[in-house]
Amino acid sequence: MPPTPAARTPRAALAELLAGNRRFVSGQPVHGHDVTAAAAVASGDQQPYAVLLGCIDSRVPLEAIFDQTFGSICVIRTGAHVLDRAVCGSIEYVVGQLGVRLVMVLGHERCGAVGSAVEALRSGRLPEGSLRYVVDRIAPAVHEVGADDPDAHPLAIRRHVRRTVATLRADDLLAGPVGAGEVAVVGALYDLATGEVALLPEE
Repeated sequence: MPPTPAARTPRAALAELLAGNRRFVSGQPVHGHDVTAAAAVASGDQQPYAVLLGCIDSRVPLEAIFDQTFGSICVIRTGAHVLDRAVCGSIEYVVGQLGVRLVMVLGHERCGAVGSAVEALRSGRLPEGSLRYVVDRIAPAVHEVGADDPDAHPLAIRRHVRRTVATLRADDLLAGPVGAGEVAVVGALYDLATGEVALLPEE
């Protein structure tokens, strides 16, 4: 089911994504997990209408929770949707070269990467290796909500999504299209218990 021309606007693309999530939650997906190699071949040239930046968590398969098929969305996953130059460059590519009009940053409840950052900042024991890079990128959100706050984990998850959205909106190659209303960058949260995706309100 390729996107209709109407999905080439940010608002229509968002509506199409959220409609897919409603199908997923209701147990009535159009695509589900029953996709085949034949369907992949039949998808032809890719015409994605959105790019999703999400977490590596195995419980959050983005194509499934939005009930999307081959060629409809581009997916990027890192621990707690942490940005680096490769991620930003990939988003710049799909927006600039493939004409994608919607970028969604999707966090999720009980995110282990954010939990690790909260614990590291509370204990003062920072991880070694490249995991330190991930924790360092989440740390500003934890500091903003307060590492010692009893609700630091869920609050930092939401704050980190908002910070990621703000960073992408200010990206050198995205800021112009975003400012002109040609591209939208939105933040959302996935509920592991219900399967629902909720948009985070603007602050």
